Amino acid sequence: MTSPTPPTEPTYADRTFRSSAGMVGGVLLLLMVGWLGVDALIRGDGRVPWLALAGLLTAVPLIVAFTLRPVVFANDRRIKIRNPFRTITMPWTAVADLRAGYSSELFTEDGTTYQLWAVPVSMRQRKKAVRQQSQRSLDDPYDRTSVHADVRDTTSRMAAADQTMADLRELVERAKAGAGPGESSKSAATSEPSASLVSVRWAYELIAPAVVGAVALVVLLATG
Repeated sequence: MTSPTPPTEPTYADRTFRSSAGMVGGVLLLLMVGWLGVDALIRGDGRVPWLALAGLLTAVPLIVAFTLRPVVFANDRRIKIRNPFRTITMPWTAVADLRAGYSSELFTEDGTTYQLWAVPVSMRQRKKAVRQQSQRSLDDPYDRTSVHADVRDTTSRMAAADQTMADLRELVERAKAGAGPGESSKSAATSEPSASLVSVRWAYELIAPAVVGAVALVVLLATG
């Protein structure tokens, strides 16, 4: 007699938030550094190829870490923040707030703050959005919608970072509203403290080669 198959947990599709400008800049930097480094490796004399190799070993992981790696994955259950050198995963019930000031930040219930590198704040975009809102108020002081206005065009008057944070806050509110009375988001009401719900993994695959390259570069320059 076979035992019953346990029910599988439902899967939730991730929404992805990242900086397209950062990715483009990262690819361009990698191309430039790769071109200069490979050229120095092939044509350099004496210690130049070794310096180029150490420089590449230092620069490439750092460029990848700060431009291509940052991303935020979010679904109905949890958020995963992939920053340059670590990945933070936590359920929405451990999140207290999300704010975008000069940078995008997530605050947990136990008071810890995490930066969202994948959601950079552009003050230029924010000022432009404020100007658009002000112009709309001047054009329509009594808040009457013109027959030619596009009522769907509400997010265009928000900066990209502010819109992303608004989307994430909506996921937080939805998750906490769906939690029952026995699933309070406050750590005092749960059997586990908030800190135990947060998983942090360091990106040693980027840290190690960058450190090795930096040490080699310092040694080569010091002994030159």
